[in-house]
Amino acid sequence: MTSTTATYAADSLTAEEFGDRVLSATLGWVETMSIHLGDQLGWYDALASHHALTAGELAAATSASARYAHEWLEQQAAYGILTVVGPDDERGQRRYALPPGAAEVLTDRESQGYLAPMASMLAAAAAQMPALVDACRTGSGVSWAQFGDHAWQSQAALNRPWLREMPTVFARHPRLHEILSRPGARIADVGTGAGWSAIALAKAYPGLVVEGFDVDAPSIEAARAQADRSGVADRVTFHLEDAARLTEHGSFDGVVAFECIHDMPDPEGVLEAMGRAVTPDGFVVVMDEAVADEFAVDAGPADRLMYGFSLFICLPDGLSHEPSAATGTVMRPSTLRRYATAAGFADVAVIEDDFGFFRFYELLS
Repeated sequence: MTSTTATYAADSLTAEEFGDRVLSATLGWVETMSIHLGDQLGWYDALASHHALTAGELAAATSASARYAHEWLEQQAAYGILTVVGPDDERGQRRYALPPGAAEVLTDRESQGYLAPMASMLAAAAAQMPALVDACRTGSGVSWAQFGDHAWQSQAALNRPWLREMPTVFARHPRLHEILSRPGARIADVGTGAGWSAIALAKAYPGLVVEGFDVDAPSIEAARAQADRSGVADRVTFHLEDAARLTEHGSFDGVVAFECIHDMPDPEGVLEAMGRAVTPDGFVVVMDEAVADEFAVDAGPADRLMYGFSLFICLPDGLSHEPSAATGTVMRPSTLRRYATAAGFADVAVIEDDFGFFRFYELLS
């Protein structure tokens, strides 16, 4: 992942330079929130399906206000997201187009470069800013449910293209692949969210039975509907249930947890339940954020982004429960290893270190 925003030591900047940095950050916020608007209103989708549109045509195609569409189109062109096509005619007749690169990032829901939902996640956090300020004062939290539909929908949409390709990671590891290939093998998907991981495994391994577990009701409802649409509902079941009760559902040939351990108030307890639920020759695999091994003041873009998610989403959600490990999104490998050994595992091995934003670990008995 690359970034056009450089970081500088605070003591190396003059007041004017730091002011420029704050202004640049403000412009970035405006751009991000304008992306959220365009995504929610269907404006990017409409532009992607036409060569070019005027404000009036865009408004008509999306049942929106022509005046707001006009302002947004000009803003998008001023920010270099849209291009102006043809002559620069009088007010209201100017035509705008969405270039192919921007169209992939903002509208192609199958692409691993699809990032429009990231703006929706930040919008969900912004809507809870008074509660976040209060949480920072008191040490309380803001729950996942409080962040609303934008949060879980954004997470599901961002992760979907990666989770669709996730079975390729298991295919590269013969032992894991062999277990998943066994007819009737049972897998538990902890923190399944909208179910894309469970569905991807079931589609990649036709004899596999997958049971997903999550405590978020809207996500489980969406997962069940998607399993039915995907034709795997006969082998994929979703439970609205805490993963700490995993062993009540019998034993599994493999237990996985994709991008969720850092959110859990009791990660040790969940990992311990995962270890007890797996068969002696089975596996436990965790996928979480691919942050650096240690904190650094010159952190790369991945760590800076994850600190943002941690400060505004994951840490407040974790602290909305008592007691809480208060892990946050920036879960270093050493932190997961500490949780895993406390849960009874012998060690943690990195089995895939560069899968987009993610890293895969196998927890060893």
